Parts: sequence; C-alpha cells; structure tokens
Amino acid sequence: MLRIGVLASHEGTTLQAIIDACAQRHLDGQVVIVISNNSGSGALRRAAAAGIEAVHVSSVAHRDPDSLDTAICGARTRAAFPGRILNTHPALLPEFGGQGMFGDRVFEAVLAAKEPESGVSVHLVEAEYDTGAVVREKRVPVLPGDTVASLKARVQACEREAVVNALAAIASGERLNET
Repeated sequence: MLRIGVLASHEGTTLQAIIDACAQRHLDGQVVIVISNNSGSGALRRAAAAGIEAVHVSSVAHRDPDSLDTAICGARTRAAFPGRILNTHPALLPEFGGQGMFGDRVFEAVLAAKEPESGVSVHLVEAEYDTGAVVREKRVPVLPGDTVASLKARVQACEREAVVNALAAIASGERLNET
C-alpha cells in the first residue's frame, strides 16, 4: 500500500480526489498526512474530516526561512523523499511554468497567448520551480470564449484525474513515464 503525504495550500479538491480514490480502492494507497501553509485551507478541513493528520506550517509561524524548512522537514520534504515527490501544474510544462506562475496567473497567460490547448502536468519536484521530469500530462483544448474560470474548471478536473492515475501507477509498481 502506498503511503501518501500531500502538501496543499488551497481548497484541497485534488486531495479529496486522492482520498476518494483510496476509499473506493481505485488507488492502493492511504493519505497519511496533509501539510498546508494556509491555516484556513480547505485541504486541512478535508484532512480533519477524513481523520488524516493535518499540519500547518507557514512563514508567519516560522519567520526564519531555515526554521520554516526545518518545520516542513519534520513532516515531509523533498530532501527526505528524493525523486518521490510529485507536483501538479495547471498547464503543459515547460510553458507557463516557473516562479510566479501559479493559480489564475497560469490561465490568464494561456488565454493571453491565444494557445489552442492547455492542460495539466504531473511532474517530479526539483529544487527549481516546475523543472522536474513530467511523468503524466493531460491536454485540454482552449475553447472559443473561454474565460479564466471556464478553462480553470476543465483543467482542474483533469488535474484530479491525472494525479490519481499517476499515484495508482506508482502503487501498482509501474514505472512512471518521464517525458
């Protein structure tokens, strides 16, 4: 059984998809900890509701960067699990990735560039933002008249599916395709 730790900042819909996939046995795994840098995140509420350990770490509670890193390391970290931490990005990397490219900024950039498609990338976490090998991606067409909200909704639905599929592949012993 795959033991899963989740780092989440916002509502936790991807976390919920993972919790549900485990409960429905679509994923041979168990979420064992959820860490958030946002004390009011939906992810922490979802973890608590599911009886999963929930930890809040933030730069407010840990003003010194080394202190924050130590707090995160005490729970789960890239250094403790090299090559075993995945991230999702709401675009096809390497386009529209990197520092500062998160949330609605990504969807705004895709629409401003008049791209015919976007999507989601599931990638390994490296020291630099969004640079790890892409192990799964799912393409999403950009439709005429798309807004940030409409494109975001379609990409986020694919994101949940892509991350669950990547975790299920890991749990079954499949080697992830690095593209």
